[in-house]
Amino acid sequence: MASLNQQYEERVRPCIDLIDSLRSLGVEKDLDLPAIAVIGDQSSGKSSVLEALSGVALPRGSGIVTRCPLELKMKRKKEGEEWYGKISYQDHEEEIEDPAHVEKKIREAQDEMAGVGVGISDDLISLEIASPDVPDLTLIDLPGIARVAVKGQPENIGEQIKRLIQKFIKRQETISLVVVPCNVDIATTEALKMAQEVDPDGERTLGILTKPDLVDKGTEETVVDIVHNEVIHLKKGYMIVKCRGQKEITEKVSLTEAMEREKAFFQDHVHFHTLYNDGHATVPKLAEKLTLELVHHIERSLPRLEEQIEEKLAQTQAEMERYGNGPPTDAAERLVYLIDKVTAFTQDAINLAAGEELQCGDKLNVFSTLRREFGKWYSQLDHSGQNFNRRIDREVEEYEERYRGRELPGFINYKTFEVMVKEQIKQLEEPAVKKLKDIGDAVRKAFVQLAHSSFIGFPNLMKTAKTKIEAIKQEKESTAESTLRTQFKMEMIVYSQDRTYSSSLSDRKREEDEDELKCPKFNTKRSIVHCMDNHATLQELMLHLKSYYSIASQRLADQIPMVIRYQMLQESAVQLQREMLQMLQDKENVEFLLKEDFDIGHKRAALQSRLNRLMKARAYLVEF
Repeated sequence: MASLNQQYEERVRPCIDLIDSLRSLGVEKDLDLPAIAVIGDQSSGKSSVLEALSGVALPRGSGIVTRCPLELKMKRKKEGEEWYGKISYQDHEEEIEDPAHVEKKIREAQDEMAGVGVGISDDLISLEIASPDVPDLTLIDLPGIARVAVKGQPENIGEQIKRLIQKFIKRQETISLVVVPCNVDIATTEALKMAQEVDPDGERTLGILTKPDLVDKGTEETVVDIVHNEVIHLKKGYMIVKCRGQKEITEKVSLTEAMEREKAFFQDHVHFHTLYNDGHATVPKLAEKLTLELVHHIERSLPRLEEQIEEKLAQTQAEMERYGNGPPTDAAERLVYLIDKVTAFTQDAINLAAGEELQCGDKLNVFSTLRREFGKWYSQLDHSGQNFNRRIDREVEEYEERYRGRELPGFINYKTFEVMVKEQIKQLEEPAVKKLKDIGDAVRKAFVQLAHSSFIGFPNLMKTAKTKIEAIKQEKESTAESTLRTQFKMEMIVYSQDRTYSSSLSDRKREEDEDELKCPKFNTKRSIVHCMDNHATLQELMLHLKSYYSIASQRLADQIPMVIRYQMLQESAVQLQREMLQMLQDKENVEFLLKEDFDIGHKRAALQSRLNRLMKARAYLVEF
């Protein structure tokens, strides 16, 4: 094959080796690596192109031949060095001694991974070939696009293959190598349509035309126009190749001889010789172009790849911190581990109740919920007071008439005052109890969330903590409700310090006088009352009612939140700490409490594996 410029060739192998090394680490599970994916409709000549590039026979036949993604890693060796091959898939790795055995080994791998028959698999088969006759290049061969299911295939085989292809070519880091026969209308090929869907501008799509010897007479210039990028434009352009046909394979024409025939075909062709002269034809020219494209693509992708590795490393380390190192095996150490875990949780519960930072790293803040809910309670009291004031203005005469006893006009009826105040305050009792239950639920939710973060992977410990949280919530809620109802019973005793009440009454009188001065014309109702003999009594009663409600509502605005916060937050946290630590006294419970979730061990191992490969990947990039 035509060799690359020596200076450039020195950059080629390290670039491709870097990505191959990253892929062999399994980093592709975490990151999208630069790659060239080969796609084409069935019978497009895709396998023939790959055979010509790799120098080995690949599975051929009718129907679906490529049933798993095949990573074809080609490494160019010096002249005279021996051919080397290796196939890897799942946990299997095997050296191949003879190039003639490659096809058989690939079929065996496909049967192992996709089942014997015509099924497909997303799992990757890696084939490494080192030879003086191959380019420095890595390609990923994908199954040919099937339009109709044949015997033994699932009805949706076409959709399965398209999903698999799309999984690879939708990545921005993948160059799509679209193989199209010259003897079909390029605009109708499914492979090119799929490439255009994910790469509408053709930025990362390269077209390869095959079977130029089968072109109908008179359509040769159309093929030339396509290769010259004048029909369907692709930024990376087109190449045209002529590989071994079935007749030449039957006649056992070697790949070397096939390349000689290919070169002669293009040189002598009346229409296609210009494509050869321009460097757009033959497999060696294709190999050179693909190598250059891949190296340029890798070099452009490296900065973003470094960023992705750092992001994934940080994410993985954060996840591992959440899962921890797992419990030790020694019995004494396991007890210490459990004590530390429970102590950290209970201290976080105390910190949560105090509004301090949590050791577990969670950003739980129950005080924002409390502040919001207590703010709503204050607004409810204020709204209730406004309604009360309006009702006083409307109904005080009716109450005076109903409850006035033997008093002469001009005397304040204390019973009327007392009945109206009690009735208004009584209406606030159930809303206060509901507020208690709402906040109790919010606090329980916060404690449970804290337990989830603290005991991740330990279902028995988690269940024990949740049971205690629920029991404590019920107990403290009952105590708090009893206290609240007692508070409202005490509020049925109409009482305030004389100085406090006198001050509130003075404030209300001043407000009333100011309102009178501002809006005298709207006070028609009050002027009517003024004409009545008992107007002074009613006016004064209204002032007393409003003044006392102001004092009582302020008392409730503070007292109800204090009761709720004390019982549901402070006392709950303290009791949770006490009960969780008491639980540790029973040493027989250690094994039960430290029994790990089955999936957590696997998750921790997977995270450690990911961390290891990402660390190695970062080291490879640093050394590059």
